[in-house]
Amino acid sequence: MYLSAQAIAEMTGQKKVHFLNESAVRANKSLGDAVGLKNIGVHVISVLPGDYSTEHHVHLFEEECIYVLSGQGTAFLGEDVHSIGPGDFIGCPANGVAHSMQATGTQPLVCLVMGQRLTQDVTDYPNQNKRLYRNAGEWDVVEHSDIQRIKR
Repeated sequence: MYLSAQAIAEMTGQKKVHFLNESAVRANKSLGDAVGLKNIGVHVISVLPGDYSTEHHVHLFEEECIYVLSGQGTAFLGEDVHSIGPGDFIGCPANGVAHSMQATGTQPLVCLVMGQRLTQDVTDYPNQNKRLYRNAGEWDVVEHSDIQRIKR
């Protein structure tokens, strides 16, 4: 399947607000969905100045990566904070460090975001003390304090 630059430019970005953070608002153009990709998500996201791209999180099983197309922002990667701009690349290995971005310039932060689409994944949200279990479209969120670890 093929998408021209003009077709991508004409796509309407879907507004997405993160379910755990109302300040995490982005316009999302799902390029992968548009061409029928099932196992990898490919999105052009646009984040307005002051907004976050997502709630700070880490996937235990899925990998993600981000390429900054335009705008300025701050990337929060574990304990590290980086100023980001056009041409910068961020890799988020599975079970790595929690990550998120905030648009800080006067123009939207626009990024190409890609990630796996596994049937199951576990995502930790350290600032919210929550864990998301995702299984075949079903989402279950629990408090970290309610997780019971079993030693074998």
